Amino acid sequence: MVGVPGQSPAVAGRGRLLRFGAALVVLCGLAGYLLVQYEGGGRPAPRCTVLGAGGASYEMTYEQAQNAATISAVGTSRGMPERAVTIALATALQESGLRNIDYGDRDSVGLFQQRPSQGWGTVEQIMDPVYSAGKFYDGLKDVPGYSRLPLTVAAQKVQRSGFPQAYAKHEPDAALLSATLTGRSAATLKCEGPAAAQAGDPAKVRALLERDFGREVLPRTETAGAEVTDDAKAAEQKRTVSVPVAAPASGADAARRGWELAQWAVAQASELRLERVAYDGREWVAGEHDGEWRETGSGEGADASQVLIVTAS
Repeated sequence: MVGVPGQSPAVAGRGRLLRFGAALVVLCGLAGYLLVQYEGGGRPAPRCTVLGAGGASYEMTYEQAQNAATISAVGTSRGMPERAVTIALATALQESGLRNIDYGDRDSVGLFQQRPSQGWGTVEQIMDPVYSAGKFYDGLKDVPGYSRLPLTVAAQKVQRSGFPQAYAKHEPDAALLSATLTGRSAATLKCEGPAAAQAGDPAKVRALLERDFGREVLPRTETAGAEVTDDAKAAEQKRTVSVPVAAPASGADAARRGWELAQWAVAQASELRLERVAYDGREWVAGEHDGEWRETGSGEGADASQVLIVTAS
């Protein structure tokens, strides 16, 4: 038996056993990674992609898309400009990778890794994406001229991070995300994955809309639609949440609001078990067309006055 000079056979045997155990741990970790990345049948896990000009793109999981859409919605609902949303998204990309994690440096938690001991709120509050995003925007709006500052400077004045320059590398991806999620770039969010295996709940859609955008996003009373005699159409109508698109003086602004709501819904499609989202003559259908938006022509969802969000049956 070959071993370290002066080492007993028993010690050498234990060394081999430890090396074998370490190798086994690595193999188990690799197997776990592959299990996360691939669903049954060897299919890639569901994912979302934001498409930009000149071939630029940013790919993320459904979880990351959901959190990014919430951060954007909270910002625009507070009247914050697109630049503020870009700063917030770049910060969350650096701090948590757009994942709402319950751990971090010292007592840091959540999307922005805010610390209860530093006055950001309780752990329970910070783990609420709407609360944590709101606290970030509260800090940002108090920074004089933040929209004209370099992103790293603006983010650092809010976060007080030990690595302020780290935010810079996320600015291109954050700008791409914010252009889509604020509605300036229409039909640029595609989310792939199979159709929902279980029925969705329109009440949950309404609750999440009001959580992210505020109560004013939906009318206080439901507007009765035209009478539907076809059973299938009537059933779909019960599964549909119609979100009115406010029409400001500028038609372009109205369209931007519509695409903000529509792409927010697609980002939340996995969580809400959505079947279809339709707006302004285009629709996204779960499990079809590689997650891309397609033209619908005339008919339901063809106008720009409302976004239709249809839950799975």
